[in-house]
Amino acid sequence: MLADPHRPPPDLGRMRRLVDVLGHPERSAPVIHVTGTNGKTSTARCLTSLLTAKGLRVGTFTSPHLERVNERIAADGEPIPDDELAGLLSDLATLEPLLGEGVRLSWFEVLTGAAFRWFADRPVDVVVLEVGLGGRWDATNVADASVAVVTNVGLDHLEFLGPTRADVASEKAGVVKEGATLVLGEREPSLRPIFERQNPAALWLSGDHYDCPRNDLAVGGRTLDLRTPGAVYEGVWLDLHGRHQGENFAAALAGAEAFFGSPVDDRLVREAAATVRSPGRLEIVGRDPLVVLDGAKNLEGAARAAAAVAEEFGAAASEILVVGMLRGKDPVEMLRALGAGRARLVVACSPPSPRAQPAPVVAAAAASLGVATAVAESVAEALDLAFGRAGPGDLVLVTGSLYTVGAARAALAVESRPAR
Repeated sequence: MLADPHRPPPDLGRMRRLVDVLGHPERSAPVIHVTGTNGKTSTARCLTSLLTAKGLRVGTFTSPHLERVNERIAADGEPIPDDELAGLLSDLATLEPLLGEGVRLSWFEVLTGAAFRWFADRPVDVVVLEVGLGGRWDATNVADASVAVVTNVGLDHLEFLGPTRADVASEKAGVVKEGATLVLGEREPSLRPIFERQNPAALWLSGDHYDCPRNDLAVGGRTLDLRTPGAVYEGVWLDLHGRHQGENFAAALAGAEAFFGSPVDDRLVREAAATVRSPGRLEIVGRDPLVVLDGAKNLEGAARAAAAVAEEFGAAASEILVVGMLRGKDPVEMLRALGAGRARLVVACSPPSPRAQPAPVVAAAAASLGVATAVAESVAEALDLAFGRAGPGDLVLVTGSLYTVGAARAALAVESRPAR
């Protein structure tokens, strides 16, 4: 049961009625379901890259988007075109009266239904499906996945999933269907029985059945040694930044092997690792000064971002943080996790979201840590302030929310390389 007693009880009934009216497009292709507190989207993109390298047509559903809602629904890494998305949404609107009197779909349910319908119409060979929130009661969970990947279990969205890690784990375990293979990245032994109670046909544990024993900094990314139940891959170059991305790729590789029922060819693994893209996740978008975007949105993600920045970009002369976060986050704890105490300046801004934390609140939190601060009315203005203060060799890290990162990409006119 979701945590907040004042919210209506969770219910998949609306989504079940929708897919029934649509003719069950969620059954048109096998599904790999991805959930976890952090790393879901990157793991989904790694899976997409691996499956595409194998020659499959892959539908990928992720959330949230950075700049355009189209990003959430993609085939072979290419977002759904505007006209096709508009047509799907229009069609779904005409079907809503058929769902029953008084039934009103949420925005996420509409997008999920649109994704299922688009993937079925193309058609795709396999769907990589990222959970929006939690798992058990998420709209995506009307699909029965043959493989489930759980990246980790952390303390986020506790107003919906908490209050304990065990509660969060129980919600995420809900995507594991009886008879599926579960790839479990969470290593806490006390949480394992929660997932075992879902009766997966096989349980592949990080550190036991699959692993990333070598995860070294390399020029432009990471060098990995990878182990799965069926194979060992040595010296694989990953075109992503951060130690945690090596862990995400290892989980994705295990998921791909579970899906195929056999190891992935070594050449294809290297091709997938070298071509995977995950915008907004330790993404370098400028060199003078060095500008890095990372959508860390909770304490675990912030700590991982800070560790990656220290390892990969620690030679920067000094660090300027552009931070915008949503309400519900403790700004002092988030800034501590981001290593703000080492920064020369924190520029606080409000991300473009109705749930935005006021920039002055973030600035006050930074000041309480003894850090120089500035306040901007928008992300674009925050970038201008940061660039005006940055000197040669400085690092500007834009973080705190994916909404902040998306606005920064738009302001900087970042052109994404095609995803795989």
